[in-house]
Amino acid sequence: MTDNVSWFKQAKYGMMIHWGLYSLLGGAYRGQAASAYAEWIQSKLQIPIANYAQLAKGFNPLCFDADRIVALAQDCGMSYLVVTAKHHDGFAMYDSAVSDYNVVAQTPFHRDVIGELAAACRRAGLRFGLYYSQDLDWHEPNGGGYLSNDVGNSGTTWDNSWDFPDTRRKDFAQCFSAKILPQVTELMQNYGDIATAWFDVPMTLSKAQSQALYDTVKRLQPDCLINSRLGNGQYDYVVLGDNEIPQAIDPAATTNVDYNDIGGFKPSPLGLYESAGTMNDSWGFSYQDHNWKTPQQLATTLQHLNGLGINYLLNVGLDPLGRVPLEAESRLREAAALTR
Repeated sequence: MTDNVSWFKQAKYGMMIHWGLYSLLGGAYRGQAASAYAEWIQSKLQIPIANYAQLAKGFNPLCFDADRIVALAQDCGMSYLVVTAKHHDGFAMYDSAVSDYNVVAQTPFHRDVIGELAAACRRAGLRFGLYYSQDLDWHEPNGGGYLSNDVGNSGTTWDNSWDFPDTRRKDFAQCFSAKILPQVTELMQNYGDIATAWFDVPMTLSKAQSQALYDTVKRLQPDCLINSRLGNGQYDYVVLGDNEIPQAIDPAATTNVDYNDIGGFKPSPLGLYESAGTMNDSWGFSYQDHNWKTPQQLATTLQHLNGLGINYLLNVGLDPLGRVPLEAESRLREAAALTR
């Protein structure tokens, strides 16, 4: 753990990748636009599973090159990569024995995206982290979020209320034991050293469930650092809210905190902080989102966060062919030139 703590403190800059079936839609479906977060399109437009799952038949990203993506990250001064193994839509971007709703079993691509990126990171000496949506899963009748639909979100509801409207029949414990915990176990067992476990939006998990995930990760990957979005105060390091760029660190803000609020400062047991941000508005690829941050803005944000001792995890949404969008790559390279 000590080595990983010192590595994380010195890491400064990482690349996050959002990529999944939603990338094929690029923020629009049947003439309707998604919310600002294109990866939320299934919820925003209430796309039935029967229709959404058909996207897998068209997922064949022939331009995907894990080594090229990792080389770009390194060229831009990044020292780690975090990629979506499963987002809220429930579709796994790896070869999962737990659920055949995955990129190897369901698509003509038939390749393990997580495996290829993990191997590319090992070859290049980049640390590798995994994002996993441990609460929300719109493919599952018992996916989480149904207790929190009074809270605003980027879709219609946190849970899949269009295919499975009866919340009285939902039991997250079933989804957790049958899919969530087993898939996290797979990921921690099958892809070599995992530097960070990046969980998201804890809405439904009990403290015991958060503890079970924490213990599973630590048992299989003792040096893996777990982010604060696991929920219920089970974490190693604090990740701030989406695109949260504080002006300063306020020690008073780390008292009397809501440990299930994804934003704001929390006590960091290892003194480690990270801010995850987007290059435009969306995390997933969007054809219509041209609100790109300038290279100067990216460089300034990186320097500001690093000056506060906070890592900058900057997201790229790969396009349907598996490419880093040209606008994103050019801005990343120009920003890197400004910080050298």
